[in-house]
Amino acid sequence: MSKQPLWTSDAMAEAMAATRSGTLPRDVYGISIDSRTLAPGDAYFAIKGDVHDGHDFVAAALNAGAALAVVEKAQRAKFAPDAPLLVVDDVLEGLRQLGIAARSRLPAKVIAVTGSVGKTSTKEGLRGVLGAQGATHASVASFNNHWGVPLSLARCPADTRFAVFEIGMNHAGEIEPLVKMVRPHIAIITTVEAVHLEFFSGIEGIADAKSEIFTGLEPGGIAVLNRDTPMFDRLCSNALRASVGRIVTFGADPAADARLLDVALHADCSAVHASILGHDVTYKLGMPGRHMALNSLAVLAAAELAGADLALAALALSQVAPAAGRGVRKPLPVGSGEATLIDESYNANPASMAAALGVLGRAEVSGQGRRIAVLGDMLELGPRGPELHRGLEEAVRANGIDLVFCCGPLMRNLWDALSSGKRGGYAGDAAALESQVVAAIRAGDVVMVKGSLGSRMKTIVTALEKRFPGTTARDDAAV
Repeated sequence: MSKQPLWTSDAMAEAMAATRSGTLPRDVYGISIDSRTLAPGDAYFAIKGDVHDGHDFVAAALNAGAALAVVEKAQRAKFAPDAPLLVVDDVLEGLRQLGIAARSRLPAKVIAVTGSVGKTSTKEGLRGVLGAQGATHASVASFNNHWGVPLSLARCPADTRFAVFEIGMNHAGEIEPLVKMVRPHIAIITTVEAVHLEFFSGIEGIADAKSEIFTGLEPGGIAVLNRDTPMFDRLCSNALRASVGRIVTFGADPAADARLLDVALHADCSAVHASILGHDVTYKLGMPGRHMALNSLAVLAAAELAGADLALAALALSQVAPAAGRGVRKPLPVGSGEATLIDESYNANPASMAAALGVLGRAEVSGQGRRIAVLGDMLELGPRGPELHRGLEEAVRANGIDLVFCCGPLMRNLWDALSSGKRGGYAGDAAALESQVVAAIRAGDVVMVKGSLGSRMKTIVTALEKRFPGTTARDDAAV
């Protein structure tokens, strides 16, 4: 339980226009939507999901020590007359209203992050560098949608100095209502890539959808944009039409305000030399890959713009590690030796897949070890899906990947394009591929597992961890 209350029950009731029922505690120490993980003193919001109705777990939440539950009026009769409840017309709308109230009381510098690739890594980088300089609140995991954003806002303590929120989308119109709740002072677009093409006519539509983040900027707010993306001019035009106060750019482009001057890429880190808003900075980045180095420019630019100390921010980047499913490394004891697992199983698209193959290509193998890619379908790519999967063969060759296992009907296109010497195995789904991958691993190997969340590649990660149990990997970003 927190030392300081997050909300009073009276403030919550006022923000949500809720009816009080039962004996309510004065203070609430956290906000939860999951009865399995809530801490004593949390308020439990009974949200209706796609599969479960949170109202079915109110009793379990209260038995677990929830301070109160937020329920809808239509289901109030299900609960005891003396149950500690805040009763609203719609629980998700109540959470939105509480998030809006949280933002209204917040004195912090607020940063919002979106982009086709790198949202979570950039957000975690900001959490790390800002957290070293003052009270910092940031979205948990990838809580970036219609319930994740208001939940992250509602959890933000009133005395926060820096607040960072991730905002996602896969359809046009989804970012605008979220960013208008967040009302950031600084908005970052990491990049625009061919992601969610199933729902857009082209990459221009994706750029326009990402540009919705400008609509919620506070007056005089700053847009931090990737100058290297082909969509840069379009993003700039959209920002100007939205009356953004200032545009700051990052990238390798010579005209970038936060410019990559040089980078030395290593197996598990990078050494970066950059010019950040006129300041010459050299630092170690605790995550490998050129794409991570470029995102770190946005992190440092935003930190400087938010009033943080740039030198301390750069120093803190050495302690930032990948988030769960986004490059976390784990040793796998194999016989008398060791293999390495790189868990990239959280999600995938053509850009992130190419970047991950680049990181795998620089990984250090030992003895007779091989660089092995285990790749699942990249989803929501529309008619271009087969072409984009087949096109990964170039990245496989360019990065010296020794062996590839392919999973899913779309990855069949890559499998067919591979030379016979690089074919490790193919199956229609992760469960069917699991035994082939486990049987192939030997000491010295580095195996990277990646695919869209819907391709369930975490199944294979779990199988490898079970077959070769070793040191437990950190699931959360290390800061």
